[in-house]
Amino acid sequence: MFDFLNKWYKRYFTDPQAALLVILLVVGFVVMYFMGGMLTPLLAAVVIAYMLEGPVKKLTGRNISRVPAVSLVFLLFILVMGFIVIGLLPILSGQASQFFQEFPGMLSRGQELLLRLPEQYPEIISAELVNEIVLALRRGVGDFGQGLVSVSMASIPAIITVLIYLILVPLMIFFLMKDKDAVLNWVSRFLPSDRTLVSHLWQEMDAQIGNYIRGKVYEIAIVGAVSYIVFKSFGLNYASLLSITVGLSVLIPYIGAAVVTLPVALVAYFQWGFEPIFIWLVVTYFILQFLDGNVLVPILFSDVVNLHPVAIIVAILVFGGLWGLWGVFFAIPLATLVKALINVWPTREEQLPEG
Repeated sequence: MFDFLNKWYKRYFTDPQAALLVILLVVGFVVMYFMGGMLTPLLAAVVIAYMLEGPVKKLTGRNISRVPAVSLVFLLFILVMGFIVIGLLPILSGQASQFFQEFPGMLSRGQELLLRLPEQYPEIISAELVNEIVLALRRGVGDFGQGLVSVSMASIPAIITVLIYLILVPLMIFFLMKDKDAVLNWVSRFLPSDRTLVSHLWQEMDAQIGNYIRGKVYEIAIVGAVSYIVFKSFGLNYASLLSITVGLSVLIPYIGAAVVTLPVALVAYFQWGFEPIFIWLVVTYFILQFLDGNVLVPILFSDVVNLHPVAIIVAILVFGGLWGLWGVFFAIPLATLVKALINVWPTREEQLPEG
């Protein structure tokens, strides 16, 4: 056993480049795990600045100097964020408030439907099972209500934190974009001069991660906008709230689309019942999901990510459990990073004895 471990160590970890990769990975993991909460504004600024680097490069490629290009892209970003904060959030807040006011009535109607099931299908569903489901729903609603109360009690510090972030994050984004070369040169001072493998790994990942993040933002915007048009044209209640939820659901491949289907179907059912308009809405919604998965995703992410669906789901579970929403958002890039690490990791093959 000791000989096996010794050979394995010599093969994979004696190369100086491999040692550097191990150190960088361990340091990055430790910083993210123990200081991720404190560094959230900086991490958000780095991610957004990285996303905005694509438009900046396109402008500089047209003989526009970097500072004017950064200023223009940053101004457009601020305008979009201002529209979301001033124009969109109040609408979403109002619809969410209305939904929570009407939710007890929806729950009561749902309980009535459940209680009628044993009479209609006595051979399939028992009254005891329905009672257990109703009790579980009531407990869940009670826990959810207590959670809302606790959130409302802590809302003032949260509001102050959000206001600070709204000032700090845009400032950091602008300076990270404007002084990109200076920041990268400062970071490179802490790395060894011989970092060929690290540079090669970054070059391999840069295009994939950048294209993935920008493509995911485009997918959220397109799916959310089309969902809003569909829901609004049918006259579905909470169209803005549900369309934003459907748009954000694409952050979690496979799982998100399945989970978000439930609130859409429930709201439609409680609004119209089992009427033809309900069936048409559900059919249209499934067509939208089909087009997203089979047309839009291949267009946006062609040749960007080549991972098996099981690997993607495992990455979502692992990185989402470690870092929450950020981990879910970056699950596929991180899984791609792991795959690239495995592919480029230096090894020393054993010399077979002659003869």
